[in-house]
Amino acid sequence: MVIYSFSLFMPNSNYDEDIEEMLQEMGLSSWEELFIDIPQEARKGGINIEAMDEYELYRYALKLASKNMDFFKMPNFLGAGVYFHYIPPAVKEMVSRSEFYTSYTPYQPEISQGLLQSMFEYQSMIAELTAMDIANSSMYDASTALGEAARMANRINRKKEILVPENLYWEKESVLRNYVKGLDMSIRKYPLNERGMIDLEALQSSVNENTSAVYVENPNFFGVIDENVLKVKEFIGRSILIVGVNPLSLAILKPPGEYGADIVVGEGQILGNPISFGGPLLGIFATKKEYLRKMPGRVIGATKDVSGKRAFVMALQTREQHIRRGRATSNICSNEALCALYSTVYMAYLGANGLRKVALKNIENAKKLMTKLRSIGLNAPHFKAPHFNEFLVDLPGNPYEISKKLVERGVHGGLPIPEGCYRDIGNAMLLCTTEMHREEDLDKLVNAFKEVI
Repeated sequence: MVIYSFSLFMPNSNYDEDIEEMLQEMGLSSWEELFIDIPQEARKGGINIEAMDEYELYRYALKLASKNMDFFKMPNFLGAGVYFHYIPPAVKEMVSRSEFYTSYTPYQPEISQGLLQSMFEYQSMIAELTAMDIANSSMYDASTALGEAARMANRINRKKEILVPENLYWEKESVLRNYVKGLDMSIRKYPLNERGMIDLEALQSSVNENTSAVYVENPNFFGVIDENVLKVKEFIGRSILIVGVNPLSLAILKPPGEYGADIVVGEGQILGNPISFGGPLLGIFATKKEYLRKMPGRVIGATKDVSGKRAFVMALQTREQHIRRGRATSNICSNEALCALYSTVYMAYLGANGLRKVALKNIENAKKLMTKLRSIGLNAPHFKAPHFNEFLVDLPGNPYEISKKLVERGVHGGLPIPEGCYRDIGNAMLLCTTEMHREEDLDKLVNAFKEVI
């Protein structure tokens, strides 16, 4: 096999002759034939590669990048699982150290003590934040963490049904269905009350002898801080209680471990990870000590080496990568350690008081936006209940069309919720605020709504 390499920056290279030789070697008659698999409509008038020097290429790349409309050019109010929070430069500086940045699974603990310690600290912080006994060293994301939690509940009690709220986000529900399909588990939904909270009596009547687990969220998909989650354990008998959380909200809300949660899942991207066009993400997973050996993923432990000094090891490795496939609790093999490290450094840098301030600022901005939207005649929020940083606003028309018109006015709205998507909710939009939004950002959205509606 002959491998050809070309430099566009070498003035003395005979580019055309080299291309001709390459095509002959590949048995092709033309440059176009090389790209015959690319549909003609996708070629935009053909492939035209022009040589340019390094600085010219740099300027060209800048020109292309300028077309991106980031948060500061176009205020963004989209949440629904992935959130734009401020990440202190110190976090990125620490995480970018080569010892962390290039590391993978620490198969050899004796040479991976730094990485293992960071993962141990991550587990400790998540366990404290959720008030659970133990946390693993991360999952893929919140959706797959929920899927793994449902499978874990089945391993604990061998029952075949999981109850979920009627407003479970459709993307999360899709992942959950895929995860439990092989177990022949069924998914049933329980209703919310008029305040967007769990209907406890209806939930109780939905639980039966085949119910393996009940999944609740706080805040839920509509951003409602659900006061009824504090009582759910009393209404579901011996079923496993799985609680989905926004980890930032736990800086000010009662942690699920204090109201009977058996498993806690959530999205760790919120804690110091960039959005990065929607990934990679970080799944939080914590549980009670009694269920440790039923938990998926890996657990880092602290021990002592032969000299009696503190040392860190992978204490539990239930991935099929490490043990027999038939005994593995999960086939999760991706490495999310870098994302977990982002969260570890972020939480350590802000501390408990810092996290609390950020959480309160999120609530404050949400309340400000609600007030401004009501001033132009919109019903915000849809539910008369406490909210964290997301809420539904009712709209008089198609939310997708309204969203497009908002973008035309230089502001990105929230997640469109079309009529009929959820019971008793018409056309609406799920708006999200974070500490990143300033007064002028809120005003820009409100003024755009005023023009559109």
